[in-house]
Amino acid sequence: MKFIEKRQNASKYVIIDTPGQIEVFTWSASGTIITEALASSFPSVVVYVMDTSRSTNPITFMSNMLYACSILYKTKLPFIVVMNKTDIIDHSFAVEWMQDFETFQDALNQETSYVSNLTRSMSLVLDEFYSSLKVVGVSAVLGTGLDDFFVQLSKAVEEYEREYRPEYERLRKTLEKAQNKQKKDQLERLRKDMGPVCMQGNTLAGSDDASAMGPSELILTRGNLDEDEEERESDTDDIDHEVTEESHEEPAFKNFMQETRMRYQRRSNENE
Repeated sequence: MKFIEKRQNASKYVIIDTPGQIEVFTWSASGTIITEALASSFPSVVVYVMDTSRSTNPITFMSNMLYACSILYKTKLPFIVVMNKTDIIDHSFAVEWMQDFETFQDALNQETSYVSNLTRSMSLVLDEFYSSLKVVGVSAVLGTGLDDFFVQLSKAVEEYEREYRPEYERLRKTLEKAQNKQKKDQLERLRKDMGPVCMQGNTLAGSDDASAMGPSELILTRGNLDEDEEERESDTDDIDHEVTEESHEEPAFKNFMQETRMRYQRRSNENE
């Protein structure tokens, strides 16, 4: 983000190649974070590049379109489908499949697998998706179609400023309000939790000075006793323990002495 901010005055466009496979980046937490961070700060457009020469099969073409559709609805950003390698095969067949449902069905009739039946049913679902989709055919080798691509890119930027930026601003403000409310609720709960502690501290202190102190001051005051007082308290505790132990030991010792005298007397009487 800092790199883009530094170069935004010198560069008109910034191209970011998303890492990993499509489904991994689009549906991962890191992919969502990167996309939202860019889209909330800069006019962002998603460009889906597909290999035209490998999409001549209607099933493969439908697979590409499903990927494109999932990315569009996941990112919710202006979207352009770029059909590359038009120097090998022209992309007009793909555009015709998108615009004419019957032509696509005729191409599917040549396929007899189970996947073709699934593709036929999915093509009905994607009609609405095709109607608002920007499609451009380019050749990275020859450079053809790039002018049309930049025209579509400019339109996508205008679409972002008109429709997407206000929505992102609204979402950002909503998030800020929610975060501020959460902070206020936490502070209010903290005040309520600290209230009883303050009252208990004031009651135990019993003086005007102590009542003016907060809970933390009361705790610190109790912990800052003089060393002499601590020693005296510890000595007193030791004496108390000793007295208690002696008070238990003295009766037992007296009983032992009495029993010993009685045994000695009995033995003396027996000897006489």
